[in-house]
Amino acid sequence: MALINFEHHPQFFTATILEWKSLLKDDSYKDIIIDSLRFLKNEGSIVVYAFVIMPNHIHLIWQIQDGFKQDKIQMRFLRFTAQQFKFRLVDTTDSRLNNYFVNAKDREYQFWERNALSIDLWTPEVFMQKVDYIHSNPLQQKWRLADLPENYKYSSARFYETGMDEFDLVTHYN
Repeated sequence: MALINFEHHPQFFTATILEWKSLLKDDSYKDIIIDSLRFLKNEGSIVVYAFVIMPNHIHLIWQIQDGFKQDKIQMRFLRFTAQQFKFRLVDTTDSRLNNYFVNAKDREYQFWERNALSIDLWTPEVFMQKVDYIHSNPLQQKWRLADLPENYKYSSARFYETGMDEFDLVTHYN
């Protein structure tokens, strides 16, 4: 893990869909998240070390790069994906859009719970613990999304097992 600069800590990041609704069960919504992460990676603002997209939440280990502010990157990511979710629901005349209507002062719709979790990872041991947690998430009894971590498409587990990254997103941690 020598390539990770622990002076600018990688972070374990979790965001949840409003009221734990299963919006992300549909792969097209997962693809919105992938596209947004890939955009941030390609602009050089983040490095993604691990991820999983579950039916109602996401987990990432990412590292905000020099010259970028963590709160701004997080806000851009969540705002952009929320806008894309809304556009997709509108374009497909999906009645689930009503599930996200909040009519708040600052927004009409809300897709992500407020206060996403972001935790600095200070040591390689904690980093690896979070990678293992992320990759085993789809196997939990309440989900049963795959029989092996690498068999769940929307996770970085396959990359770590085979070296293949169909999303062109993940940087190996060592």
